[in-house]
Amino acid sequence: MLNISFLDIKAINAQYRDELIEACTRVIDSGWYIGGSELTQFEQSFADYCGTEFAIGVANGLDALILTLRAWKELGKLKEGDEVIVPSNTYIASILAISANNLIPILVEPDINTYNICPKNIEAALTDKTRAILPVHLYGQLADMPAITDVAQRHNLLVLEDSAQAHGASIDDRNAGNWGDASAFSFYPGKNLGALGDAGAVTTNDKELADTLRALRNYGSHEKYKNLFQGVNSRLDEIQAAMLSVKLSHLDTEIAHRRKIATVYLEGISNLDIILPTSIDEEAHVWHVFVVRCTDRGALQKYLADNGVQTLIHYPIPPHKQQAYVEWSELRYPISEKIHNEVLSLPISPVLSIEDAEKIVKICNEYQS
Repeated sequence: MLNISFLDIKAINAQYRDELIEACTRVIDSGWYIGGSELTQFEQSFADYCGTEFAIGVANGLDALILTLRAWKELGKLKEGDEVIVPSNTYIASILAISANNLIPILVEPDINTYNICPKNIEAALTDKTRAILPVHLYGQLADMPAITDVAQRHNLLVLEDSAQAHGASIDDRNAGNWGDASAFSFYPGKNLGALGDAGAVTTNDKELADTLRALRNYGSHEKYKNLFQGVNSRLDEIQAAMLSVKLSHLDTEIAHRRKIATVYLEGISNLDIILPTSIDEEAHVWHVFVVRCTDRGALQKYLADNGVQTLIHYPIPPHKQQAYVEWSELRYPISEKIHNEVLSLPISPVLSIEDAEKIVKICNEYQS
């Protein structure tokens, strides 16, 4: 019987074991573990990869979002009570970052085909309190950033990309992380660019924002024992920076393999009970997860498990149905609710073989509702 795991992180990192050990040893032998040359090198390499002038390493992806919004408050570009538009079907971290800054999240429905926030719905949700848009590049596909940046420019709004799932995705040769005024990345181990622990970064072309973020992540200090802000401790450490430098050098090769797996699924799965994802452009999608929809998701997931294929659900509960936001419990977002009730993620990774992907296709096509 098949035994295909959803994501084998151990096998992914095993490909680069010698390089990772060498990088870790280099850090250990340096005697410098916070804020050193490994961080500087990774920040520059990642900024270059995204096409931005700056990358600022932080402790995790949520902090990347929180601290960017916080920095804009410190710089007078946002204030408490301002509204930030965010997709209604995102992972809750996108919304938590808004709430953490005493800003008001305004949930907007996505496009049912791409699962990303709909620019027309953004424009319809604008009020005189709207100050920013937080588009999420869900599942690895860039949102319609040309349209979103057009809305932002016409209404003088800030744009903070949530690029936690979209490292390397692009539209018109412009990468995730280089569309908005800033972009937040997560390097959680399961991401396309994953550390060996928690890690995150912000990319931007705004020097004032970059300088503010560097202070905020380090107790609000730009110079030792001098504190400009009431900051936090959210630093990307030397070992994780070194690990990420190794992984970044292999990212494009891994993305290419993910796209091959996605093509096998898209061209092979013909079962009408399984709704395949829509990709707006090959380069726009890096297939962090391959998400299908099925009206009886539970039955399909059980069938796949019984046939040796592990799947996951990204995500089972929409943000407005979470206990954390009980005040939204009576709100209705029918497109988001449909998505959350039907989505199922098939295995996709740099170490999933084409042969195993073809086996999954065969099993999917034999499913009967």
